[in-house]
Amino acid sequence: MAVDLKKVPSTPGVYKFFSKTEIIYIGKAKNLKKRVSSYFGNSYKDRKTSQIRFLTDRIETFTTKNEVEALLLEQTLIKENKPKFNILLRDDKTYPYIYFSLDHNYPGIYLKRTKKAVNSNYYGPFVSSGAVKKSIKEIQKVFKLRNCNDSTFSNRSRPCIEFQMKRCSAPCVKNIKNIDYFEDVESAKSYLSSSDSQTIRRLKNDIQKASNDLDFEKAADIRDKLKRIELIHEEQSVVTIARDIDIFSMHSENNYIGISIIVVRKGKIRGTKTHLVKKVFFESIDIVYQMAIINFYDSQLDIPKKVLCTDTLESKELICKVLKKKFNVNIKITHSPSKSIRPIYNLCKLNAKQIIENHLSKSDKYNFAFDDLNNHIGQKKDIKKIEAYDVSHISGNHAVASCVVYTNDGPSKKEYRSFNISKELSGNDVRSLEHVIQRRIKYYENKEIKPDLILIDGGKNQLNFSHAAIQNSGHKDIKVISIVKGLNRIRATETVLSKEGIIEFNKDSKGYLLLQEIRDESHRFAVNAQRKKKNAKNRKSQLDNIEGIGEILKKRLLINFKSLKNIKSANVEDLMTVKGINAKIAQLIKEKL
Repeated sequence: MAVDLKKVPSTPGVYKFFSKTEIIYIGKAKNLKKRVSSYFGNSYKDRKTSQIRFLTDRIETFTTKNEVEALLLEQTLIKENKPKFNILLRDDKTYPYIYFSLDHNYPGIYLKRTKKAVNSNYYGPFVSSGAVKKSIKEIQKVFKLRNCNDSTFSNRSRPCIEFQMKRCSAPCVKNIKNIDYFEDVESAKSYLSSSDSQTIRRLKNDIQKASNDLDFEKAADIRDKLKRIELIHEEQSVVTIARDIDIFSMHSENNYIGISIIVVRKGKIRGTKTHLVKKVFFESIDIVYQMAIINFYDSQLDIPKKVLCTDTLESKELICKVLKKKFNVNIKITHSPSKSIRPIYNLCKLNAKQIIENHLSKSDKYNFAFDDLNNHIGQKKDIKKIEAYDVSHISGNHAVASCVVYTNDGPSKKEYRSFNISKELSGNDVRSLEHVIQRRIKYYENKEIKPDLILIDGGKNQLNFSHAAIQNSGHKDIKVISIVKGLNRIRATETVLSKEGIIEFNKDSKGYLLLQEIRDESHRFAVNAQRKKKNAKNRKSQLDNIEGIGEILKKRLLINFKSLKNIKSANVEDLMTVKGINAKIAQLIKEKL
């Protein structure tokens, strides 16, 4: 069914793409007509866009006053309808909070989950329950608040193990006065709502006040709290002078998006959150940030004044307006981290990338890379197997060539081969490569061995001779390319050549990185084979040419005399002191050496 674009208005608003009766995609636009028309133009469309275009048989639009209202409506409709081509950031229904049961004579401290903090007894939200548990443990170490339920509390007749571990003051057995316990509760709440430095300063003032009042027992108790806070402060692995800030980072790779969020409150990392978005359609990284930021704050009261994004956003003003309209908060979105926050900023970027790497299997990784390589090289048939060659020698000696094999499952090490190069060719890399490929071609009659692509480490000469060797065989369908080292051998400056000329690659493309990896692996394998050949030759000795001297006697002689020079200078009697050396063999040694 043809889609009628004439009825789409040129106003801000939201559009819905239908396939039969199902909504498959929802988007927003500053100009609906321009945006919707872009899906159905003649320009190149990626696979996801083409799929949306193919499935769409009906379009609905809804006009809004401005782009801010369009973005708010878009987010609401996506949550309600969950279209299959939209990014859906499925989130916990609730966030963990620290909760004080202030309706009890001796309040406890607990982890509680709720959509929003219902009163001042709740502190948070935290991004993870692990962060809450860690904070509760810190508070118990310092202020010794109970963590047991009310039923356990009312039935205690003696202190529990928490008291013995100095994490509870045992109010259940009246080990502490009610007024003193409430002071600890208030101090714990203050600790959560202020920075460490403020808490430490307040406690130092309390010590001074207690000393002035001659209440030395109380001063000693506060001093112990202060020591425990300072100890916890030393144990903190990540602390920054930045006060309240949220950091958002996105990484797109292999049709996946990794989203990382780090929450910093009172100078500490309160928690982290990550999302992995699988194989969905998105128009730009800006759209993903819009979705992530608005979705993240949708169920929170604790919105900081500053948000740091690891990518430059064109729509940051739009996001700020939406947050102002929806939550009545003024926030600033920035892209430049200060010196103090940079380590956490880099950590956020790393996590966004890492979540994709953790998810991708080895097979996924190489499948994406092989697909990218196919797109760049433009072979009629898909590349499923690659052989790579390299030559290694030391000043023309001990020359060896390597052949490594890769499939879309990664390196196939059982198919690796090394080739000895004769002295006549040793040092001549071009002729050595030609010779090795001619030897290897003999095995290509077996279709399981035959590659689709040969990669040579070298320039035009190596490429030309290798290409000629393939063309003169019965396997002209094998593509030959070479990878040439850049200026000063700097990585990522290599050039990929074929007989048709330079093959253009984006230096971050998976196909280009795959060629680098295969080249490095062929070099590693060649160097190892060359060292083995050199070491094998070095192990040969003049003793090997003496009749009656085998590996065991040679080893005994070298252990006893330490070197061949000492064996040469030894007399017959000295040689005969070695077990297994008789007069005849000793005489032979003297004559031969």
